[in-house]
Amino acid sequence: MIISMSQTESKHSLRSPDRAFRLEQFQDYLRFERGLSKHTLSAYSRDVENCISFLAEKGVADPNLVSSKLLRTWVFALHKTGFAPSSIRRAQSAVRTFFQFLLSEGWVSIDPTERLESPRIGERLPEFLTREETEKLLRAPIPEKRFYWRDRSILELLYASGVRVSELVSITGTTLDLDDSSITVFGKGSKERIVPIGTPALRTLKKYLTKLRPKLDRGEGRGYVYLNAHGRPLTRESVWKLVKNSGRIAGIKKNISPHTLRHTFATHLLEGGADLAAVQELLGHVDISSTQIYTHVDREYLRKIHERYHPRA
Repeated sequence: MIISMSQTESKHSLRSPDRAFRLEQFQDYLRFERGLSKHTLSAYSRDVENCISFLAEKGVADPNLVSSKLLRTWVFALHKTGFAPSSIRRAQSAVRTFFQFLLSEGWVSIDPTERLESPRIGERLPEFLTREETEKLLRAPIPEKRFYWRDRSILELLYASGVRVSELVSITGTTLDLDDSSITVFGKGSKERIVPIGTPALRTLKKYLTKLRPKLDRGEGRGYVYLNAHGRPLTRESVWKLVKNSGRIAGIKKNISPHTLRHTFATHLLEGGADLAAVQELLGHVDISSTQIYTHVDREYLRKIHERYHPRA
């Protein structure tokens, strides 16, 4: 069944016919990894639920059984039902993101969206912070607060390394090398990479490890570096809330999340003259096309460089 746009809007949440589609985990990924707004999250969820409903009517209740041909049939059905071209492009984008998530988590072995026609819309540039905004965010934690060193360390490390929030909360004593100022990170698809961390991030991390973590650890930390008030491993949601709250304290008007600091990390590296391939490796992107978007992020910056140094500017 293809639900009309009005019906989709009125039915706030269709229920997946089978938990195998991992819709709840996908929504957590969008919220805490990608930092999407409530509006965008709701739209993506509706689009994916719509597709899952269509698949269920075709007798498909397992994402591993979804084929490219079946998805093309779904897109044709959207056209036939009267969905606007922009809505169809958004729906395709949502389902493509959904299957890429399932693939990265190992829940499907093949991405059936690879042969779907790409949406013909310009890719939205990721939100990032200016250098001034970044400094304000890093100074947001209050020194007198109990969790100052932990919170400051998390913000510093997200900006210094560009790691995903899921990678940050997974850091353990065995993956952290203080002598080498680096972290071994296991990214999407369990792809391993070594990420260096700068002096400010290393300094605040050492402060946290010596001044606060021993007081938090009650034997339930399981070796993870970042712990909550109960001595258990910190969750992605907690880090997301920390970044949001820090942005509010810093007076930053942008809708920021841990992923914003990842975008900021990449943008500032390229502004400073870093090689695109090096940034790709640091971010853990398999395909350099995923990194190339950052070459277009700060067009005003590039325009100023051109005006300043080109003899014919």
